[in-house]
Parts: sequence; C-alpha cells; structure tokens
Amino acid sequence: MNNKETLYHFVGIKGSGMSSLALVLHEKGYQVQGSDVEKYFFTQRDLEKAHIKILPFSADNIKAGMTIIQGNAFPDTHEEIAKAKELGLEIIRYHDFIGKFIQPYTSVAVTGSHGKTSTTGLLSHVLSGIAPTSYLIGDGTGHGEPDAKFFSFEACEYQRHFLAYAPDYAIMTNIDFDHPDYFKSIDDVFEAFQTLTNQVKKGIFAYGDDEYLRKLKADVPIYYYGLTEDDDIQARNIVRTTNGSAFDVYHQDQFIGRFSVPSFGKHNILNALAVIAVSYFEKLDMDKVKAEMLTFSGVKRRFTEKQVADMIVVDDYAHHPAEIKATIDAARQKYPEKELIAVFQPHTFSRTIALLDDFAEALDKADHVYLLDIFSSARETAGEVKIEDLGAKIQKGGQVISEDNMSPLLDYENGVVIFMGAGDVQRFEQAYENLLSTTTRNVL
Repeated sequence: MNNKETLYHFVGIKGSGMSSLALVLHEKGYQVQGSDVEKYFFTQRDLEKAHIKILPFSADNIKAGMTIIQGNAFPDTHEEIAKAKELGLEIIRYHDFIGKFIQPYTSVAVTGSHGKTSTTGLLSHVLSGIAPTSYLIGDGTGHGEPDAKFFSFEACEYQRHFLAYAPDYAIMTNIDFDHPDYFKSIDDVFEAFQTLTNQVKKGIFAYGDDEYLRKLKADVPIYYYGLTEDDDIQARNIVRTTNGSAFDVYHQDQFIGRFSVPSFGKHNILNALAVIAVSYFEKLDMDKVKAEMLTFSGVKRRFTEKQVADMIVVDDYAHHPAEIKATIDAARQKYPEKELIAVFQPHTFSRTIALLDDFAEALDKADHVYLLDIFSSARETAGEVKIEDLGAKIQKGGQVISEDNMSPLLDYENGVVIFMGAGDVQRFEQAYENLLSTTTRNVL
C-alpha cells in the first residue's frame, strides 16, 4: 500500500465511498484511475476537477501491474474483476482497503443507521481546522493530507462491511432497522454493532436516547451524549432559531462551553455533541472547536437548498422514516411560517414494504405530500409493493406524480418543497425547477 508507483484502479469509482477514497489516495500522491457506467453521478464532479481518469467499464481497462479496488456493488463475475483475476492482480474490496489504510492514524469511525454523512462531514471540518486530517465522507468527498494525524471516515453497517475496521474511536449515532434485504431484524442489526464495538480501541461516543446503543457491552469506555441527565456529554439551555442552534455543553457537571451551529433540526445538535465529545477527549482546544463549527456549510445532498421563483427548493438524501422526520424538523425550524411540501421517492422495494406505516407517519409531518415511483436499485429491480400502497396510508395527500407532470406542485406559493430520496430524485427536482422558472409567478 505504500508503493506510489502502483496504479490503483477503482471498479465503480462513482460510488460515494469509492469516489471519496480515490480522492484521498490521489491527494496523498498515489496514481489513481477508475471505471463506471457512463450515466452522470454528482460524485464524479470532484473526480473530474482532480483530473482523475474515469473510463467506461471494459475488461480492456485492466492491465498488468495494477492493484484493483473493487466496489462493494460489483460481484466477482464483473468483466473487469474477472480480467484482473485472470492476470493474477491484487484485488481488494473497498472496506478491506480502508481497514488497512487507517491504521497509522488516530482514526474516528462514524457509524449508525442514520446521520453518518452529516456527522462525518462536521467532524472532518472541525478536525481539519485544528490538526492535519484526512477524511472520507459518504457524499463523495475525500481528502488526503500527506502528514495527517487524524483520519475520520464513514463506516457503513450494510452487509457488515464496517467489521473490516478496528478504529481508535467510534461515533454511533443510532441503531435502527434498515437494509431489510440483508438484515433479518433489529436484533441482527444490534449484533453487527456489538461486534464493531468489540473492535474499537480507545472509546465510543454513542447517542444516549437510543435503547439499543445503551445495551452495548465494551472493553473500552462508552460515553453517551444527548439532552438528559443520564448522558455523559449533555447539551443544555438549547436555543433554536431561524439562524441555527446554540447550546451549553457539559461533561457530567463540568462546563465545556457554549457552542453554536448554523444548521437546523435536533439531529444536528446531536451530531455536534458527538464531534464536541471526540474533540474534548482528544484534548483539542475547545475555542478552536467552537470557531470551526460556525463555518461548517454542510455536506452534499443534506438539506441543500436554493430559491427558485418564490419557492425554497430543498434536496435531501433522506430515505428512511427517521431521516424524513429529521429533515422536516429542520425545515420547520428554519421556515416556521412557510408551508412544507414533501416530495418523496422510496428507495428499494424491500425497505418500502418493511417500513410502510413508518414512512406514512413520517411524511405526514409535512403539510402536503407527493410521491414518486419506487426507485429500484441494482440489487433489487422488483417487489411486492407499489407506490400507491404508500399513498393510501398518507393523510396529507399522497398523490403520485411523474417527471412528465410536476404541475401539481405549482399549486403552492411562497412555500418550501423538499425532495427526498436516495435514488435519482434530483431529476424530478430539476423538472420542477424548470417548470417553476418558466411559469409566471408573483415573487415576493
């Protein structure tokens, strides 16, 4: 892994984690290229800016002397992997590569069923402002600092991939039932997190209100963060405004400081608490931590907003009921006087059918709800549920709309339209924006 003469070829380089890792290696001076489908993904923009070569999939891309990093979405039968095996090349899975790569650094893994990307983004931003830090964020962002002290990275529980890691610290935001195509039950999810817990070297920072995180057993200290007296790291005296949130932080009864974050929703206060906890126990300058938090602009596709005509249009990756609730909560805080219109694209049939009632309950926290057809992933192209099944359970609407007809959304003025989903929901958002910008409106 220290040989900078080797060319690292990423199979599936446009994946959010893969593109991040490619950027990390590139910035550390390694030779990097990759391949993927020709469809445009938002993750490729940073790769292009870094002049990292992106090729269409082809067995001809694979040459002698390469090391192959295999994206988790691609089987051993993939034409490039098969060619690499034929040539006897070293092939290493994405998560296995990271597991080895993090060892020289003070590593902080951020995991949980929700909130990983936002928390990793904030942690990476804060640490980078104080000490040399490399990071790998699940929104396709990666940075490789040549003399890094810290390595912060997102650790995904899907298919237990995070068990390739033995980090110094772990932030655990929650344990919830998700990925029903893999996990059998919430107890199965818990068992995966318990196994990761056993691999953490120095300490764990876990959300205190999560009943499953409270059940974890560890040989290292577990510090719980949250808003109650039962938590080791507490936020008190919280003030939420249309400019963000401010709060006092205590370690038990020891006052650490008053912090402000220019972000919205209770979940972002909790994310900040986790980052403050890591910084505090690593004995970083807390005044610098405060300053860095004020300049965090967020991560891609997490409450990304713009004004189009008289409407605020929000793009968010939320694709689980807990995430939908958090996104709507954030919108309520920032825009308390405006109508909230949710437009949701479910991601995978198995998740939709497993969480149907929970999706309906979460979406009903908006003022009006519209639905897009279920996005079928590469591993799941059909299922036993239809989008109309979800629509029937929603009280605040539930009408199914299409890219060809986004006109029902024109019924609203001076409101907030929130597009949510992990698939290709952005093309529907673009269709709405095009329609909105070509329609005569009274812009206030």
